[in-house]
Amino acid sequence: MATSAYTTSSDSASSAKLLFRQLFEKESSTYTYLLADVCHPDKPALLIDPVDKMVDRDISLVKELGLKLIYAMNTHVHADHVTGTGLIKTKLPGVKSIISKASNSKADRLIEAGEKIHFGDLYLEVRATPGHTLGCVTYVTGDGPNQPQPRMAFTGDALLIRGCGRTDFQGGSSHQLYKSVHSQIFTLPKNTLIYPAHDYKGFSVSTVGEEMLYNPRLTKDEEAFKNIMENLKLSYPKMIDIAVPANMVCGLQDLSEKAC
Repeated sequence: MATSAYTTSSDSASSAKLLFRQLFEKESSTYTYLLADVCHPDKPALLIDPVDKMVDRDISLVKELGLKLIYAMNTHVHADHVTGTGLIKTKLPGVKSIISKASNSKADRLIEAGEKIHFGDLYLEVRATPGHTLGCVTYVTGDGPNQPQPRMAFTGDALLIRGCGRTDFQGGSSHQLYKSVHSQIFTLPKNTLIYPAHDYKGFSVSTVGEEMLYNPRLTKDEEAFKNIMENLKLSYPKMIDIAVPANMVCGLQDLSEKAC
């Protein structure tokens, strides 16, 4: 079932432009995010981290809300589920897939740090946040008088609520992750809303200020953080051998030429 919310500044005209929905896939505990500029005539929209099993739900919601989906994008190459970007493209011609260039994956648009992804008069800023994987990025809503406030950061697996993504596969690095979070996420305004790609404890949103105070891993110094990450003793991800190869080609290996 979809959960929903709007940005919290109800008195702000710029916040009223943004339609925002937080969606959940329970098997992999993955959040998918739908954003749209509802004040633009076309109501352009984008999906962040869609899951293949939930594509019909996502497309149905887009149609019910009268939106025009223009982008299906990922924060990184996921290891715990297959992305829905390729499947969405087969069902909604004209939608473009997006992933980071550093991920070495296929997509219509390969983005790098500092780029802006526009949808109507709103945009997301791309911040490189490697460490969980080589190609992780965080998408941050725009900064300015015509952009929604408070800002929102879609952090993928780089920063979770009171946690972070593991760093023991896919080119992960605890040093890189620590640096990414502290330099690219913790430098945002403290009221910036944190929306991760997953949650396993029933949380849906945090803030930069909260995580700077209460994140049990990333409040430590780098050496202590590295020690924590090296001793997590996590099991091998059950979907990794299926998900990663598929996600390198928009989730549709057998249709890789068409999918991306």
